[in-house]
Amino acid sequence: MTTLLPPSELTAPPLAATNMAMIRGFFILLVFQLVGEVLARGLYLPAPGPVIGLALLVVALALFRRWRPFDEEALAASDLGQAARGLLAALPLLFVPAGVGVVQYLGLLRDQGLALAAALIVSTVATLIATVGVFLLVKRLVGGWEKA
Repeated sequence: MTTLLPPSELTAPPLAATNMAMIRGFFILLVFQLVGEVLARGLYLPAPGPVIGLALLVVALALFRRWRPFDEEALAASDLGQAARGLLAALPLLFVPAGVGVVQYLGLLRDQGLALAAALIVSTVATLIATVGVFLLVKRLVGGWEKA
């Protein structure tokens, strides 16, 4: 025989509370994206608005952490963390249009596949070399040779 728990012993938050937390988290994300977009377009910045908004969100979280310290678990349980978790859960859906595009252009990929693969390999190697070069330059400027 199964025993039912009384409602007072259930630990899951009500669905409405979870939905409101995610809505508030999405609202925070969208406000930062909007501010980033306004700054990017208004000041003619070379970076996309959502990237600027994300940078502003990181700065805001760092400042908030100085004012009221929190750990990663508290951030994950916050409205912002719940919205981020929801977005990450839906992330694979964003790859569907890219996959459809690849299938749509299979003929082009068949014809130009070797050139695309060569360009991909060369650009990846060039990016890795540039990244190592910048890392070594910054390490030299900071003076961290003896620590590594």
